[in-house]
Amino acid sequence: MYIINDLFDRTIKEKFPMTNNEILRRLRYLFDYSDAKIIELFKLADSDVVEAELNDWFRKEDDIDLVEMTDREMATFLNGLIIEKRGKREGPQPEPEDRLNNNIILRKLKIALDLKSDDILDLFALTDKKVSPHELSSFFRRPGHKSYQPFMDQYLRNFLNALQTKSKNEPGSV
Repeated sequence: MYIINDLFDRTIKEKFPMTNNEILRRLRYLFDYSDAKIIELFKLADSDVVEAELNDWFRKEDDIDLVEMTDREMATFLNGLIIEKRGKREGPQPEPEDRLNNNIILRKLKIALDLKSDDILDLFALTDKKVSPHELSSFFRRPGHKSYQPFMDQYLRNFLNALQTKSKNEPGSV
C-alpha cells in the first residue's frame, strides 16, 4: 500500500506541482482575505502590490494571462502574514528570500500561526498523510543537514487542507 501511495504522490507532484499562485489562492480562502487585505499584507512587508497584479496571480491555471508569482513575491506575502499574525519584530525586518521551497513555506506558516510541532502533527492527523515527529523535525532542518528532508508538494497540500478543515470545524482557530 505504501508503494502505491508513494507512486500516487509522485504522479501528483509531476502532473500538478504546487505553484506560488496556488498557495496564495489557498491561503486567501483559508483566511477569507479580500484583495485589499492581501495588498495590506504586502505593505506590512514593505512591498507595494496593486490590485491588477493580484488579478493576474489569481487567474485560472489555463488562462493565458496568468502571471506566475515569483518566489520573492510569495516570501514577501508570507513575511507580511507573519507581521499581521505575530507583530513586527524589533530591528531590521527579514529580507524576502529570492528562492523558496516548501520547507521555507512551512516554516513561515508555522511562525505566522504560532504552531508548535504537536499542533502540526495534530493537523496532519486530520489528513490521510501521517507524519512522525522525527519526519516533521527533518522538514525544519537546514538543507545540508544529514537529517534534512524536502517537504514535498503533497505534504504541503495536505497541510493546507488540514488548516482549512480545522478552520471550518473550529472558526477562528487559524
